[in-house]
Amino acid sequence: MTVNALGWNSEQRAGATVLAPSGRIDESTADSFKDFLLAAMAEEPAIAIIDLEGVDYMSSRGLRALTLAQRAGQGAGTTIVLARPNETMREILGISRYDMVFRVADTVEDALGH
Repeated sequence: MTVNALGWNSEQRAGATVLAPSGRIDESTADSFKDFLLAAMAEEPAIAIIDLEGVDYMSSRGLRALTLAQRAGQGAGTTIVLARPNETMREILGISRYDMVFRVADTVEDALGH
């Protein structure tokens, strides 16, 4: 039995925190995704960019983690921007209407406002 693994990369870029998960965000990885996002929000970045290019799939629990991160960030004035969603993620964001809740940028540079 293979356990889904969720990879992470985090970096500071032009005054923003860029968070780049990779893999599937489903029932087996959603809690670690949520924990990673909430830990990043605790740092109170002005802008948090979630780079979705490496995300193959996101379940409703992953979407809930985005909502929890947004709530956590609001208290500190953090703006969350979703960047580089692939075709699957664009569809998931559209169906769930999360593309109406979050700003979605085609590139990390667009998310930074460059």
